[in-house]
Amino acid sequence: MPGKKKILIIEDEEMLSGMYRVKFENEGFEVATALNGADGIDAALKEKPDMILLDIIMPKIDGFAVLKKLKSNDTTKNVPVILLTNLGQDEDVTRGKELGSVGYLIKANNTPAEVVEKVRGFIK
Repeated sequence: MPGKKKILIIEDEEMLSGMYRVKFENEGFEVATALNGADGIDAALKEKPDMILLDIIMPKIDGFAVLKKLKSNDTTKNVPVILLTNLGQDEDVTRGKELGSVGYLIKANNTPAEVVEKVRGFIK
């Protein structure tokens, strides 16, 4: 089906990554996943997603460093990134916005359905 929006989920917890993948696929999205920051950067360059959901605390490269790299690369700099994390401190939210994220969702405060709805709000 043409026109499917592609989401890249960069999340190191396989269970969560799988849960979000299923939810987005059921909602009609194409989904790519990466389980660490380094693979996430590679996947973003290869997949050219319409939107990226990015965890912050991950092995190899944390989400802030991934975000900084994505925003400094011509291929990925315009891809909207939502940080999806359990870090809820104001300074983390501020840092994420300063680095270029369009949104900041606390995993514990958002159901997968709510995450899908928020993503829909960013990619029409």
